[in-house]
Order: sequence, then structure tokens, then C-alpha cells
Amino acid sequence: MKVNINDIQGEIAKQDERYTVTDNKTLKNLVLSSTRLQPNCATNGHSHEGQEEIYFFVGGSGKMQLGEESINFIEGDVILIPDGVFHKVSAGPFGAYFVCVFDGKRYDH
Repeated sequence: MKVNINDIQGEIAKQDERYTVTDNKTLKNLVLSSTRLQPNCATNGHSHEGQEEIYFFVGGSGKMQLGEESINFIEGDVILIPDGVFHKVSAGPFGAYFVCVFDGKRYDH
């Protein structure tokens, strides 16, 4: 299956005034998820025991809290999130769009 990185063809998983999260659960073991984060807004932040993630920053810029570290990101950056590490994304003045890949077992609980 081919999808466009700007439209991953999933279903809206979360949506509020800060962001829209879309999840494509087509595959058996992995989920492709996208987040459109409004300017100067942030995600709640979270961690997943037993789960790693990869974030691909497709548009915008901002900061990501990764454990105790704060990492600036711009379009084209990729951030690897180790198992169980807290992470939170804060968009800059133009917002941010990112796509992530994670283990679909998260939805099996």
C-alpha cells in the first residue's frame, strides 16, 4: 500500500484545539501515525513501556522533550525514541507536522 506522507489515509484518533492525530492501522504489527500540531501548541507528552518510536518531522519546527533532554527540530529531522522514554512535542510559531511509526501492539490492550 502506498500513502502520501502528508495524508497517511487513517482515522482520526485524537483531535482538539491543539492538534489532530491520525492513525493508519492497516499493517498487522506497526501503526503509522501523523500529528498536525497548531502554532505554539504542545502535545501532552507520554511514554510507552516496552515500546520504541520513530518521529519524522515533515513540516514546521519546534522542540521535543526526550527524557531530560530538549531537542530543537526542523523539517526533515528524524528522532528515535527509546523504550519507555518520556517524549513531548512543542511546535514553534508556524506549527509542526510529524509522522511516527510504532508497534501496533499498543492497541491490543
